[in-house]
Amino acid sequence: MATTTTAAPTQETVKKPPLVLSPAAIAKVREIMATQDPLPAGLRIGVVGGGCSGFQYSMAFENQAGMMDKVFNFDDLKVFVDATSLMYLNGCTVDYVETLEAAGFKFENPQVKSTCGCGSSFNV
Repeated sequence: MATTTTAAPTQETVKKPPLVLSPAAIAKVREIMATQDPLPAGLRIGVVGGGCSGFQYSMAFENQAGMMDKVFNFDDLKVFVDATSLMYLNGCTVDYVETLEAAGFKFENPQVKSTCGCGSSFNV
């Protein structure tokens, strides 16, 4: 007598992205993107050398991903990150914050050890 076994369906493991954009950040990026002509393919987020503490965050619109970029999709918003920046952005949350005094993108990065006095650069 032969027996037949059926394998249980497998679920694809969804990895948590190393970088998270809040709904407010996604909405603001889309709002700004809509004013661009031609419409960019996505947003590049990176870490560059500079500032008092050594590193600064960078954001710019791009028409395509680079060959070595990782591409993340946040509610159909493509975010491009180069491999070097990815090391510094692991665990980072990007939010858009509006207060009575200012408005802008805020990076919450657990890897940051210190920031400069004005908060525009950081050290890991």
